[in-house]
Amino acid sequence: MSKYVVAVTKYDSADSVRNAINMSNALASLKSKAKVFIKPNIVVWTNATVFPKWGTITTSRVIEDVVVILKEMGIDDITIGEGIVTADPKDTEVPKHAALTLGYNKLNERYGVKFVNLFEQPFEKVDLGEGVELSCSTELINSDFVIDIPVLKTHAQAVVSLGIKNLKGAINTASRKKCHSADMEKDLDFMISRFPKMLPASATIIDGIYSLEKGPAPDGKARRSNIIIVSSDILSADMVGARILGHDPVKVPHLVHAAKDAKRPVDLSDIDVRGEKIEDVASYHEYDFPYNEDNTLHMRMEKMGIKGLTYRKYDNSMCTYCSGINGLVLTSVMMAWKGEPWDDVEILTGKRMQPTPGSKKTILLGQCMYKLHKDNPDIKEMIPIKGCPPNPMDAVKALHQAGIMVDSAMFENTRALLGYFMGKYENKPEFEESFFTVD
Repeated sequence: MSKYVVAVTKYDSADSVRNAINMSNALASLKSKAKVFIKPNIVVWTNATVFPKWGTITTSRVIEDVVVILKEMGIDDITIGEGIVTADPKDTEVPKHAALTLGYNKLNERYGVKFVNLFEQPFEKVDLGEGVELSCSTELINSDFVIDIPVLKTHAQAVVSLGIKNLKGAINTASRKKCHSADMEKDLDFMISRFPKMLPASATIIDGIYSLEKGPAPDGKARRSNIIIVSSDILSADMVGARILGHDPVKVPHLVHAAKDAKRPVDLSDIDVRGEKIEDVASYHEYDFPYNEDNTLHMRMEKMGIKGLTYRKYDNSMCTYCSGINGLVLTSVMMAWKGEPWDDVEILTGKRMQPTPGSKKTILLGQCMYKLHKDNPDIKEMIPIKGCPPNPMDAVKALHQAGIMVDSAMFENTRALLGYFMGKYENKPEFEESFFTVD
């Protein structure tokens, strides 16, 4: 029986991507004159500050390496497309700024490559089986060939975010929220596992020049890893990528679901890994943010001695749009702690959490949590933060009402806060901004 081929190479030049593609035969089915769609990972962007892109966003270096190879193959119809998460899904200026900063305009001038903000393009409903129907980008599903270029990273909710998870950026906002289901069986992991079914012929090129632990966003910790992983089979690429990140695919639920659906093992026994050996390049990347033993407080809060607050660990029913503000609330609450216990405040997130009977004040973060518990008799004093996504200033009002006097300045310009994480990379020359530009 022939095996699925995955190539693993160290990145030191444009030839590294070329060599990995050749070793894996990942573009063997790509015909000249085909319509090619490139899906990078631009998980978040801001035009308000410089922020750490390393390990968060696909490097422009790898994108250009791939474009050059496509042009040599006679491919002229090349589109880069992404649905970037913004506070307002109708925001068109932030995606334009991302494309300009990442050098996609130069790729257009030099090679005729187009960039499209997927939120400005049509979506169409696609049946992905098992009762899952999502609205997917017509740019992607109507192309002849997709080149999926995720970053090598772990993910706080999905363990790893690689080729399969990267396709979430090609579905519309309603479908993204739908993926974060309250259903314990058809949950986020199950939904992610269906994404490959939206693909036409494809290749996956995992960009590990920089990798990220505790991703998927800039608050994670980036490393210079110089790894490229390539395959014509997205599941095989992801299983190898998971191993390189130090995670057994059998412990990555969406990979287990996808393998079961494909009737394949998750032990890599049907995969031929070429180039570098996994054990020679693997490095454990944490994915989880630690909480106390009963998951009622972030471990940092526990160590600070915070009392009078229950702020339970997030689950995978909390969608991206609430996740962003949740991180901000966590940080602001820690900074607001002055040593005096708060008045038995509980903060609930996602779509599943239940209030604790007897708690004095219950903050419901997000429209889903509010709808679930707006009539719950177990809540003594309800403090809702409505909206989808919630308005940051509404979060300030709710926290102040609960007696947690967070600094409102942190919430007034959330786009600039991403720059806060740049401090982790000061005086570290291996973190080069030039990887995210086109010369």
